[in-house]
Amino acid sequence: MPVTQLQIERWLREDLGHHDVTNEVPGKTTGRLVAKEAGVVAGLDAAAGVFEYLDGSVDLGVSDGDAIEAGETVLEVEGAATDVLRAERVAVNIAGHASGIATRTRRAVDAAREASDSVDIAGTRKTTPGLRGVEKRAVVAGGGDSHRLDLSHMVMVKDNHIAEMGLEGAIEHFADRVSFATKIDVEVERPEDGERAAAAGADIVLFDNLSPAAVERGVELLPEETLAEASGGITVEDVPDYAATGVDIISMGSLTHSASALDFSFRTG
Repeated sequence: MPVTQLQIERWLREDLGHHDVTNEVPGKTTGRLVAKEAGVVAGLDAAAGVFEYLDGSVDLGVSDGDAIEAGETVLEVEGAATDVLRAERVAVNIAGHASGIATRTRRAVDAAREASDSVDIAGTRKTTPGLRGVEKRAVVAGGGDSHRLDLSHMVMVKDNHIAEMGLEGAIEHFADRVSFATKIDVEVERPEDGERAAAAGADIVLFDNLSPAAVERGVELLPEETLAEASGGITVEDVPDYAATGVDIISMGSLTHSASALDFSFRTG
């Protein structure tokens, strides 16, 4: 899901408005995107795309997923001063936002490794409208899993479906409609309901808003072939406790909706 020209046009149109006088600067210039704090870099393809859309020549000093230190240059650009300055804020915002997500994801992955060598840290669909591609790639850059990119990638049977059709009824309803290649992930709120969901055909059982102890009980009841997922308000600090339960996946909305932007500065000349 790479950044498209249409997305870049929208970002620039939003920032430039109808009559940008601020950046009417003659001549050519060079610029550097410099990290002001350590972290994991992401969003560089999108940031470079903004400069390139305005005919800037870009050189990337690092790659998405690299650990960076404060003071490190991650991107250099050369072009007409007006265009470089017009692209600057959008590029900095995108790189900072994506790098914040990648940094938070790496922290969660490192926390998980304290208890498990195999559990995956995954994002969710709690993304910013219009920025899902950037945010999902940032999760991957941080060492996480993108989870489902959109509603077509996997069926998730949630509490509202179960309230309408019952647990087994909801699973049967969707199993009759999906492709053989589409997995069914079933959300449960009691450990024993995971066993019921697996027996009814769930490929993945998501233990939602349960304590680590309750998740561990639920995992013990599942057959080996059924994947176990934990989710629901899990913080980076909580990750080791959930990783120790035996789950295969820990999915965290906070990777995208609560990550602080990594601080970057753009310097010209």
